[in-house]
This record gives sequence, C-alpha cells and structure tokens, in this order.
Amino acid sequence: MIWLYLYQADWRALRGALVGCLALMKRKDVAGVVTDIDAQAMAKSMIQNVQVQALAPHDRKLCFELLECLLQHYSEAMKTLGNLLVYATCEAIDGEKDPQCLIVAFHLIELLAQLFPSPSGPLASEASDLFEVFGCYFPLHFTHAKDDEANIRREDLSRGLMLAISSTPLFEPYAIPLLLEKLSSSLPIAKVDSLKCLKDCTMKYGVDRMKKHYEGLWSALKDTFYSSTGAHLSFALESITTPGFEMNEIHSEAASLLQRLVKQDISFLGLVVDDIRINTVFDTISRYPQYKEMPDITKQEVLVISQILSVSAKASVQSCNIIFQSFFFRLMNTLGIVEKTSNGDIVQNGNSTVSTRLYHGGLHLCIELLAASKDLILDFEKCSPTPECAQESWCSTVKSFSVPLIQVFASAVYSSGDDSVADVYFGVKGLLTMGMFWGGSSPVSRSEFEKILMTLTSIITSKSGKPMVWELALKALVCIGSFIDRYHETDKAICYMSIVVNNLVSLACSSQCGLPYPMILEATSEVCSTGPKYVEKMVLGLEEAFCSSLSDFYVNGNFKSIDNCSQLLRCLTNKLLPRVAEIDGLEKFLVHFAISMWNQFESCGVFSCDFNGREFVEAAMTTMGQIVGIALVDSQNSIIQKAYSVVTSSTLAAMESIPLTFSALEGLQRDLSTRDELMLSLYASVIIAASPAAYIPDAKSLIRLCLVSLYKGYIPAAQALGSIVNKLGRGTGGTSITSDCSLEEACDIIFHAEFASGKMVSSNGSGKTTCGSEATLSKICLGFCGSLELQTHAITGLAWIGKGLLMRGDKRVNEIALVLVECLKSTNSSGHALHPSAMKHAADAFSILMSDSEVCLNRKFHAVIRPLYKQRFFSIIIPILESLIMNSQTPLSRKMLHVALAHVISNVPVTVILDNTKKLQPMILEGLSVLSVDSVEKETLFSLLLVLSGTLTDTKGQQSAEDNAHIIIECLVKLTSYPHLLVVRETAIQCLATLLELPHRRIYPFRRQVLKAIAKSLDDPKRRVREEAIRCKQAWASITSTSNPF
Repeated sequence: MIWLYLYQADWRALRGALVGCLALMKRKDVAGVVTDIDAQAMAKSMIQNVQVQALAPHDRKLCFELLECLLQHYSEAMKTLGNLLVYATCEAIDGEKDPQCLIVAFHLIELLAQLFPSPSGPLASEASDLFEVFGCYFPLHFTHAKDDEANIRREDLSRGLMLAISSTPLFEPYAIPLLLEKLSSSLPIAKVDSLKCLKDCTMKYGVDRMKKHYEGLWSALKDTFYSSTGAHLSFALESITTPGFEMNEIHSEAASLLQRLVKQDISFLGLVVDDIRINTVFDTISRYPQYKEMPDITKQEVLVISQILSVSAKASVQSCNIIFQSFFFRLMNTLGIVEKTSNGDIVQNGNSTVSTRLYHGGLHLCIELLAASKDLILDFEKCSPTPECAQESWCSTVKSFSVPLIQVFASAVYSSGDDSVADVYFGVKGLLTMGMFWGGSSPVSRSEFEKILMTLTSIITSKSGKPMVWELALKALVCIGSFIDRYHETDKAICYMSIVVNNLVSLACSSQCGLPYPMILEATSEVCSTGPKYVEKMVLGLEEAFCSSLSDFYVNGNFKSIDNCSQLLRCLTNKLLPRVAEIDGLEKFLVHFAISMWNQFESCGVFSCDFNGREFVEAAMTTMGQIVGIALVDSQNSIIQKAYSVVTSSTLAAMESIPLTFSALEGLQRDLSTRDELMLSLYASVIIAASPAAYIPDAKSLIRLCLVSLYKGYIPAAQALGSIVNKLGRGTGGTSITSDCSLEEACDIIFHAEFASGKMVSSNGSGKTTCGSEATLSKICLGFCGSLELQTHAITGLAWIGKGLLMRGDKRVNEIALVLVECLKSTNSSGHALHPSAMKHAADAFSILMSDSEVCLNRKFHAVIRPLYKQRFFSIIIPILESLIMNSQTPLSRKMLHVALAHVISNVPVTVILDNTKKLQPMILEGLSVLSVDSVEKETLFSLLLVLSGTLTDTKGQQSAEDNAHIIIECLVKLTSYPHLLVVRETAIQCLATLLELPHRRIYPFRRQVLKAIAKSLDDPKRRVREEAIRCKQAWASITSTSNPF
C-alpha cells in the first residue's frame, strides 16, 4: 500500500497507482483491508502530490473516484484532514469540463456536506469558494454526444448538480440569489432547473434559512406563472377534467415549488393573500359577464390567479381554510349568492336570480377552488380513515353554499345566451366538481348529489340541438361513475344506479325516444362501463331490448327495429365485451344473452317480410363469436347445444342430406332465405370461436352441412370447416374436442365425398369408390364439374380448410397446396383449361393460408397454432412456385404465380426473408415488374414492395442488393410513376434514398437516371410524394464522382 501511494508522485506510474489503490480500498475481505491510517496517508499523499486538473480525463476520473471512495468508506479518517480536504477538493474540481468527471465531482460535494455539516466546521469556512467553483455550472448546458460510451445524459448531470447545491444549508447565502437570478432567464431549461433546485433547497435548507428570501421567491414565482400562462381557456370536451389551459413544464414546476413553500411554512401564504394584484382581479371580474368580453390581460390574470389559489389551497388543510376565508365569500358575492347588508354583514341572497349573474371569471375561479378542496379531501382521507375534513371551516363554508352553487351551475347548463357554450361548459364542470367530493367529508348532501345527477341526465335524455352540450354532460356522468367505482362510494352508487343507469338502460329498451338510437347506446355504454354492477344492468337491458326489437321486426316488419338490433349488437361487441372480459362473474350474463338470441331466432319461424339483412347478420355473427370466445368451456357447451337444437329444427338440417350430385349442387345456387342464412352464419360463428375442449354434437352432420354451404359460397361455413379440422383431435396444448368424429373421419368426409352426374356416390369403409363418375373437392377445384361458380367457391373453401390444417402442422396441407398450385396453371395436369377467375381465386388462396385472420383461426378464438408453421410452409412452397414461374407458358399464369408468391413472401416473418434474401430478391423484383402492369393487384404490389424495402435496410439484404443494384434501380424508377396507388410511389422513392447506403461504385452510374425520375415526382399531385422526392433528390444530388467508392 505504501508503495502504491508513494508512486503517485511519479506521473508515469500514477494511473497504475490509482487503479491499485481503488482496488485495495474496495476489498471487502478481512485480510488485506485498508485501515483508516493507510487511507489517511493515501489522502494526504494524493493531496500533496497530484495536480488533478493537469491530468488526462481518464486519470482525473480515477482521482475523483478515489476521493469518493475515501469519503464514503473512510469518513472518520477523512474528518481529521479538515480544511485541507475541502481545499483540495475545491482545487481538484475547479475548471472541470469532462461529463464523466463532473458526475463524480458533484457527488463529492454532497459527501463533503455530509462529512462537515457544522456551521462552524471546515466546510463552512470554505463554503463561498467551494460554491463559486461548482455553482458556475448552473444551469448546466450539455449536449449528449452520440458516440459517448458512458451514455451520460444532461438530466443525470443536472440532477447531480442540484443535489450538490441543496446538499447543505451552508450554501444558502450563495445558492438562492443565484437561482432567483437564473429563474428570470429567457432560457426555458434554466427556468425549469432553477425551479426544481429551489424546491430541493426549500426542503433541505429549512424555514429559518429560507424565510429571508420569501419576498423575492414570491415575486419570482408570480412572474413565472404569468410568463408561462396564456390567455386561452379551452372549452373542449377533454378539458372538463383539467384546468382548461395548457401547462408547460415551467408552469408545473412553479406550481410544485409554490405548494412546497406553503406546505412547509403557512406564513408564506400571507404574501399570496395580501398580494395587490390578486385582490384587484376579484374587483374586476364582475365587469365582464362573458369570458370572450375580457381583455387578454384580464383573461390571463384570471387563469394565473386561479392556479395560484388552487395550488395554495391544496397544500394543506390550514392553507385551504385561509384561502376560502379570504376569497370564497367574495366569489359568492360576484355570483350573486351573497350580498352585504346595510350594516356590513354578508348574508345569502335568497331572492336573487342567479341565472342573470353568470360571470365566467367568477365561475372559473369558484370551480378551481372547489376542485382544489375536492383533491385535498382525497389526499387527506387516504392517510386518515376518519372524515376530519368535514370539521374544517372551508368544508363548512362550501356546505353552507352548496345549494345555491348547484343552482348557479344548473342555471348555466340550461343557459341559452349568446355565449351558451361557455355557460354550459362552466355549468357542467361545476356540477362535475360538486359531484366528486369524497365520502364522509363531502359538503354535498345526498339530495344535492341526486339533483346533480338528474340535471346531467336530463341533458342526455332530452333532444338537444347542441352536440357539445350532450358530450359534456356524458363526459361528466362518466367521470362521476368512475369516481364512485374507484373510491367505493356505496350510497352514491345507489343514487347513480337509480337515476342515471336505470334511466339510460330503460331508454335503450324503449322504442319511443326522441334521440337517435346510436346516441342512446353510446351514452348507456359509456355510463355503464364505469362499474361492474352497471355493466351487468346494461347487458340485461340490451338483452331485453334485442328481443323486443327483433320480435317487432318479424311480427310487424318494422325495419327500424332490425336496424336498432344491429346497432345494439355492435355496441355490445365494441363497448361492453372488452369491459366484461375484465370483470369476474359477468360471463354468465353474456352466455344468457347468447342463448336468448338463439331462443329468439328459434321463435322466428318466418320473417313477415324479406330484407337485405347482411348488416344484421354480420353484427349477430360478431357478437355471438365474441361471447363464445371469452366464455368458459362449460358455457360454450351450453351455447353450442342450444345452437345445435335450433339448427336441427330448421330447414337447414335437410341440406346435409341433399344428394351430392352436380345437378343438385347447381340447384343450390338459388339463395337461402334470410333466416336460413342467419342460422347458418350464427352456427358457424359458434364453431369458429369454440375452444378445442368444447363438445360438438353430431360433428359429421355439421361437417356435411358446412360442406354443402361451402359450395353455395358461404364463407363462414368454410371458416367453420377450417376451425373444425384445426381443433378436432389432439391439440398442441394437450386438449381435444370431444365429439363423435375424429380428425381422420372429418378429412375423409371433406376430401373424399364424391359426386356423380345423377346420383350420390358413396364410399365404403375403406374410402373406395363403389360406382359412378366421381368428383371430389379437389377435382371440383380443378374444374371437373364445369361450373365456374362452384369451382371458385370450392377453391376458397379449400383455402380455409388448408389454413386450419397448416396452423396445427398437419401434412395434409401439402396436398391442398399442390391442388392450389395446379389451379395456377393455364392448363393443369388433367388437361383442363382454367378460367382466369378460378386462377385469381387460387392465387388469393395463398393469402388466406398465410395471413393472420381477425375473424377466425386466431388465439382469441382458441386456434391450435404450431410454432413456426409459416416458416415450414414457406420452405416447401417457395421452390415449387419458383420452378413454375420459370416454366410458365402464358402471361396470365405467370402473373397469378407471382401473386401467390407475393402473398407467401409478404406474410412470413422478416427474419425468414433476410435469411433467404439472395434467392428471393430477384424473384421479388420480377414480381414487382409483373404486378405493376395494371391496377388489379396494386395492394399485392405494395405489400411486395414493403418486403423489398425491408431487405434494403438490413445488412444481409444490402449485400444481395449490391449484385442486383441495376435491376433494383430500374424497377424502383418505374414504380415512382405508378399511377394507381400513392403509397407505392412514396415507398419506391424512399427505397431509392435507402440505396445510397450501398457502395458508391454500385450506385453512381445510375445517378442521372434516378435524378431524372425523381424530377418527375416533384410534380406529383400528392404532397407526401413530393416531399419524399425532395429529400431523395437532395441525397442523390450530393454524391459525386469523387465520393468514397467503398
């Protein structure tokens, strides 16, 4: 140890000595631990022999870390050094500029303050010099360098400096004047740092030290509030729960400092209460009834004063009492609620017509004070279980004026004056504030709370011509409901249920209402989503409304009722189901709703009139699927059993026994009735959403029914078949569907059901054909049946079935893929010429196979998903498509093969593309060229272009792009003028800019070609394209023949 610190005098051995000393000092074992004597000797040696600021940055950092270690772990030994240590630290820090060194240096100041806290100690005598050394860094200006390995941020340095400044009251004579001076700076960051540091100093220096600076602090704070507050008060919907104007960081920090000062010393509040400027505002606000009439300076003063008083009132119960005693009665006088008698007493003015005294400035100040006291109760009651705030004078004051205040706010709500929007805004905001006082400390009685709810509810239920008024009232009711649920206000919850929820739910169930039905549903769903009991009430109410509306339609043919049913189901799906999923115990009500839907459909024997019910069918399918998806397995079984009983009792049951002949299939092209389509679609949605552990009765008949419906073109039936083959049998999670049909039997029915020209051809137990001219699903896809419509329906159905098998990792999907590939050839292996429409359906089938679906076969609907299934299918199908593209004989076949390839490539994880970039990039470029000929495949073209874009931004893709640079540029230049889709042109230009990452020798020869194409894009009709063209042109124009070629 002695050897190490002696060598500190030799600069060539200094770094090693410092590293060695640090290592020894940080040892924690008993053996070899540095003693206090050694540490003291080390410190003296360092102070005497090392000139810290003469060293390199890394060595300076080591010195600071060594001092830090000495002060942290050997504080008793360091105390003996006294003034020598303080002076040496001061000298070491003086002039330091390196961020890594400064972060440690600022911590050294804190450690010295802890070591020598006495006002007569070594630090006190050197406080002025020491503060002069490190105080000059405030406010800290520092820009983080991108290549800074230490990753030191300005926030870290600034926080370290603030902690150093506030570390000891000994710095108070120098720190507070400096901070007040910097608070007047025009730099926002200087203001923010000054306010933060003043808050720290206020807490750590103590009242005695800070008291002498109160007047300066109040003056600076007041100026800061004025300079950071505008004159605009927002009456927008979202501002009803905020002060109503934008508050930047300076304003927030000023409010935090003011609250700290008032909370720490109530005498500071005297400066606020006695301020002439604040008192003048109360004398002038009654001159301007409407906010828009106020001069900007008065508007600003109202907003500033409201914030100062609100922040001060929230500081403590005592401060709240003082603020209310000083200003609240004056506000009541402004609003006409109180008046002075002849002898000077202030009494309530029971005869005044408060609706004529809606002074907006007074309303705003009153609401802000009420909101501050409301927040104070919440903060106070969290710490105290007893309602002590109810005994305070401010609470008694509010309680005594609660009735006329609610009357004032209600009058403002019903105002119809020139500035009625502002009136209503203040009225609703005031009622909201009065309705959100907490628990036993609330100055608002139950009857008054009920009046608030009735007033707001009446706005919702009345036919108003002002949408903003309606939205404000709804927002207020939602806030009150959320508040009641959050703070478990039992008594208020009862009022809320009876006045708000029951009325709105009854309105949703009523056919006689002046409001548009979507508005009723929106209001009911928003309000009821605030609490579990309300959600339950609404689900039951919507069930009743659905049944009555549907009954009205099928008995009386009332089309408005069926429209209401569609809107009701969408409301349930989009607004309530997400909320229900979060609440335990509500699932049973949803299951009951679903079963009631089936009961209602069962009772509808025949609709009194036919109608185009696609919107209703889709809404019913979505709702039914969502309910089944979130239900437990037992509940799913109940819904499935009910659905099965309804379907088997309908005319649909006969469809699965129709002879599967070509003539019969062609006969199926007649439309099903709306009711049968509804039954089929709903049953399919139940099967699609069911869990693999659910029980499907008579699964074979269901499969035959879906198969027949598939040929008719009903996509839900095809999706149901895909879900069945995906979930039937053993799943990846160890669960399995319980049914009378195995996966093998299901596939045998789907793939081996054969059709003859005049009669059904059955299969024996081995699956062999017994007679007839056969045509299976695969042959129909290939055109054997002669009907294009049947063929396209079969191809789409086969794709959904294949998707179910693909996701569970079943190898049968390979056979399906080969059938689809055959459909992409102009003439397939059997010699049948394919119609272009059939080829198009076959190409799009690959999108069904590979893309993620929102309507079925997803995690939400319990699909069995084998990991990496897309990657495996990609590795199988890509070589096949590549070979067929190379050997394609017609332009149409080549195009459809590229469409299929694009669907596959666009839907695999990007890592797969990057790992195969060298092979795929030429195919992608060829596909872009083929698909850009017309607008038919513009969306597919864009998805393929995005894949190319992804390869160009990755290192692996750039390596391949070097070899294909000329082809890529030629392709992208062509796409910059693609007229059919904006995003294609925009992305193509972005890709051209990305190509500048390639070696100069690869791209420079094409510079003129690119600039010529980009020049045309500068005149593109779309602004986004022009902006990208400008950036791209500047980038390409900047490269020259002398640029670095590597």
